[in-house]
Amino acid sequence: MKTEIKVPVLPESVADATVATWHKKVGDTVSVDENLVDIETEKVVLEVPSLVDGVITEILEQEGATVGEQQLLAIIEQGATALAKPAEPEPKKATPSTQSETTNTDNLSPAIRRLVLENDIDVSKLSGTGKNGRILKEDVMNFINSESAPAAVASTTKPTPASTGERAERRIPMTRLRSTIARRLKEAQDTQAMLTTFNDVNLQQVIDIRSQYKEAFEKKHGTRLGFMSFFIKAAIEALKRYPAVNASIDGKDLVYHDFYDVGIAASSPRGLVVPVLRDVDQLSFAQIEQKIRDYGQKAKDGKLTMDDLTGGTFTISNGGVFGSMLSTPIVNPPQSAILGMHRIEERPVAENGEVVIRPMMYLALTYDHRIIDGKESVLFLKTIKECLEDPARLLLEL
Repeated sequence: MKTEIKVPVLPESVADATVATWHKKVGDTVSVDENLVDIETEKVVLEVPSLVDGVITEILEQEGATVGEQQLLAIIEQGATALAKPAEPEPKKATPSTQSETTNTDNLSPAIRRLVLENDIDVSKLSGTGKNGRILKEDVMNFINSESAPAAVASTTKPTPASTGERAERRIPMTRLRSTIARRLKEAQDTQAMLTTFNDVNLQQVIDIRSQYKEAFEKKHGTRLGFMSFFIKAAIEALKRYPAVNASIDGKDLVYHDFYDVGIAASSPRGLVVPVLRDVDQLSFAQIEQKIRDYGQKAKDGKLTMDDLTGGTFTISNGGVFGSMLSTPIVNPPQSAILGMHRIEERPVAENGEVVIRPMMYLALTYDHRIIDGKESVLFLKTIKECLEDPARLLLEL
């Protein structure tokens, strides 16, 4: 009995997807619920499991193919065994998109697995720097760029009369996520009247609180006390005072949201993702830290779902984790503003007529000037500054 394997129902507003990675080939035995292929959409990677026990007799869409919802991907002969598999065609010469015999990618995330296969890399030569030796995107890129791995990179050499040596050049198709990011960022610049205002904040008291209570906090709640929960709490207080920052434009209407879904921009092996914390005004410090931690792990593993990434009324981006001193983040439409955090740096400041050294951070608020006036944006940042420089305000709601 033959069973058809089709593209699953795609998330709303997603028209098609790309076949990212096949984990099985024609003739392989499969079990029910075993992942057969990864389908990459604009935001997430979907796993397509087997519906029955049997043997794959036909694969209709190869890696890189664009497929639509419910399109036929493969056929499984139900109840068959590997001994009954059909004769396979002569093996083709390995290409950057074909898995070699020396490459075992079973334990890699879909995005990293695709990068490994595109460059025909032997995974046994990679050293994982992630938790429990997990291979990260940076490990793969470092291997590709190292002098010891020129043979592992699919490159095109273009010698020129002006060069005495060889200059390599690699061409890799943009992923759907990267293409979507590029399109949406450009649309934001074309459609919004974006402006950025800045302020700086003294984080001495926040640092003192973290130092004093971090061990007790982690012991009680099972998660670390980071800076992000303080910034989210301060941002919520500012959003309550200046609701236009939490609003959006829909046609000729201004939509004011009486709830607070905050997106946290994060880097992942597949590119920039913005998982959303729902009703964050109702969450405690511990709940915020735990959700951020869970989203971070899901982003690394490529397990974020469309629901995790959909919506959001305001966004916070922390470029400081990469060492950024100052930036002008781009608003994530249809939102009207985004808060940019940066690195903490000890700088001399004047306090009570004296020059002292304090841990300072620059804050940037990029906003849509069609909705938010300059006065509101400045006072919004000032509110965040006041809450962080005197964290007792967050408890007393002052």
